[in-house]
Amino acid sequence: MSVPRPGNAGATRVCPHCKTVILESAAVCPSCKHHLRFDQGAITTFRAQPVATPLQVEGTVRHPDDGGPYEYTVVMVIRDERGTEVKRQVLGVGAMQPGESRSFALAVEMVQRDDLKGRFRRN
Repeated sequence: MSVPRPGNAGATRVCPHCKTVILESAAVCPSCKHHLRFDQGAITTFRAQPVATPLQVEGTVRHPDDGGPYEYTVVMVIRDERGTEVKRQVLGVGAMQPGESRSFALAVEMVQRDDLKGRFRRN
Protein backbone atom coordinates (compact mmCIF):
# COMPACT_ATOMS: atom_id res chain seq x y z
CA MET A 1 0.00 0.00 0.00
CA SER A 2 1.41 3.40 -0.93
CA VAL A 3 0.73 6.54 1.05
CA PRO A 4 -0.38 9.53 -1.07
CA ARG A 5 1.81 12.62 -0.85
CA PRO A 6 0.45 15.83 0.73
CA GLY A 7 -1.89 17.63 -1.67
CA ASN A 8 -2.89 14.42 -3.49
CA ALA A 9 -6.25 12.69 -3.20
CA GLY A 10 -6.16 10.36 -0.20
CA ALA A 11 -3.37 12.20 1.64
CA THR A 12 -3.84 12.07 5.41
CA ARG A 13 -2.93 13.99 8.54
CA VAL A 14 -3.59 13.71 12.26
CA CYS A 15 -6.43 15.68 13.85
CA PRO A 16 -4.84 18.04 16.40
CA HIS A 17 -7.81 17.54 18.76
CA CYS A 18 -8.42 13.78 18.92
CA LYS A 19 -5.29 12.43 17.14
CA THR A 20 -7.36 10.39 14.64
CA VAL A 21 -5.87 9.96 11.16
CA ILE A 22 -8.14 11.91 8.77
CA LEU A 23 -8.07 13.12 5.17
CA GLU A 24 -5.84 16.13 4.66
CA SER A 25 -8.70 17.87 2.82
CA ALA A 26 -11.14 17.63 5.77
CA ALA A 27 -12.35 20.96 7.13
CA VAL A 28 -14.12 19.18 10.01
CA CYS A 29 -12.79 16.07 11.76
CA PRO A 30 -15.24 13.20 11.15
CA SER A 31 -14.33 11.68 14.51
CA CYS A 32 -14.47 14.55 17.03
CA LYS A 33 -16.40 17.05 14.81
CA HIS A 34 -13.96 19.91 15.59
CA HIS A 35 -13.47 22.49 12.84
CA LEU A 36 -9.96 22.37 11.42
CA ARG A 37 -9.95 25.21 8.88
CA PHE A 38 -11.71 28.55 8.78
CA ASP A 39 -9.68 30.65 6.32
CA GLN A 40 -11.25 31.48 2.94
CA GLY A 41 -8.25 30.12 0.99
CA ALA A 42 -8.64 26.67 2.49
CA ILE A 43 -12.38 26.70 1.86
CA THR A 44 -11.87 27.62 -1.80
CA THR A 45 -8.98 25.19 -2.33
CA PHE A 46 -10.73 22.26 -0.74
CA ARG A 47 -14.33 22.91 -1.79
CA ALA A 48 -16.09 19.56 -1.97
CA GLN A 49 -19.04 18.59 -4.10
CA PRO A 50 -22.05 17.27 -2.21
CA VAL A 51 -21.26 14.16 -0.22
CA ALA A 52 -22.52 10.81 -1.49
CA THR A 53 -23.00 7.95 0.96
CA PRO A 54 -22.84 4.76 -1.13
CA LEU A 55 -22.87 2.54 1.96
CA GLN A 56 -24.77 3.03 5.18
CA VAL A 57 -25.56 0.20 7.57
CA GLU A 58 -27.25 0.45 10.95
CA GLY A 59 -28.31 -2.27 13.32
CA THR A 60 -29.11 -3.09 16.91
CA VAL A 61 -28.02 -6.17 18.84
CA ARG A 62 -30.05 -7.15 21.88
CA HIS A 63 -28.87 -9.61 24.50
CA PRO A 64 -31.60 -12.09 25.45
CA ASP A 65 -32.98 -11.74 28.95
CA ASP A 66 -31.63 -15.16 29.94
CA GLY A 67 -28.05 -16.39 30.12
CA GLY A 68 -24.81 -14.75 31.16
CA PRO A 69 -23.04 -11.70 29.78
CA TYR A 70 -21.97 -11.54 26.12
CA GLU A 71 -18.76 -9.91 24.95
CA TYR A 72 -18.44 -8.25 21.54
CA THR A 73 -15.71 -6.95 19.26
CA VAL A 74 -16.41 -4.48 16.44
CA VAL A 75 -13.97 -5.08 13.56
CA MET A 76 -13.75 -3.04 10.35
CA VAL A 77 -11.96 -4.43 7.28
CA ILE A 78 -11.25 -2.50 4.05
CA ARG A 79 -10.30 -4.44 0.89
CA ASP A 80 -9.23 -3.20 -2.53
CA GLU A 81 -10.67 -4.30 -5.90
CA ARG A 82 -8.55 -7.50 -5.83
CA GLY A 83 -9.79 -8.49 -2.38
CA THR A 84 -6.47 -7.67 -0.75
CA GLU A 85 -6.86 -6.43 2.79
CA VAL A 86 -5.85 -2.75 2.95
CA LYS A 87 -6.76 -2.08 6.59
CA ARG A 88 -8.14 -4.03 9.55
CA GLN A 89 -9.01 -2.21 12.73
CA VAL A 90 -10.76 -3.07 15.97
CA LEU A 91 -13.14 -0.16 16.56
CA GLY A 92 -14.37 -1.18 19.96
CA VAL A 93 -14.99 -3.95 22.43
CA GLY A 94 -17.43 -4.37 25.26
CA ALA A 95 -19.85 -6.54 27.15
CA MET A 96 -23.62 -6.72 27.35
CA GLN A 97 -25.64 -7.96 30.28
CA PRO A 98 -28.97 -9.76 29.83
CA GLY A 99 -31.62 -7.33 28.55
CA GLU A 100 -29.10 -4.73 27.28
CA SER A 101 -28.70 -3.64 23.67
CA ARG A 102 -26.16 -1.81 21.53
CA SER A 103 -26.69 0.01 18.24
CA PHE A 104 -24.00 0.15 15.57
CA ALA A 105 -23.77 2.34 12.45
CA LEU A 106 -21.28 2.34 9.58
CA ALA A 107 -21.22 4.93 6.80
CA VAL A 108 -18.83 5.40 3.88
CA GLU A 109 -18.87 9.03 2.75
CA MET A 110 -17.45 10.00 -0.65
CA VAL A 111 -16.38 13.56 -1.54
CA GLN A 112 -14.86 14.69 -4.80
CA ARG A 113 -12.02 17.15 -4.42
CA ASP A 114 -12.53 19.92 -7.00
CA ASP A 115 -8.87 20.94 -6.87
CA LEU A 116 -7.76 17.48 -8.07
CA LYS A 117 -10.15 16.88 -10.98
CA GLY A 118 -8.32 15.65 -14.03
CA ARG A 119 -4.96 15.18 -12.25
CA PHE A 120 -5.29 11.42 -11.91
CA ARG A 121 -6.06 8.70 -14.41
CA ARG A 122 -7.21 5.17 -13.70
CA ASN A 123 -4.87 2.54 -15.08
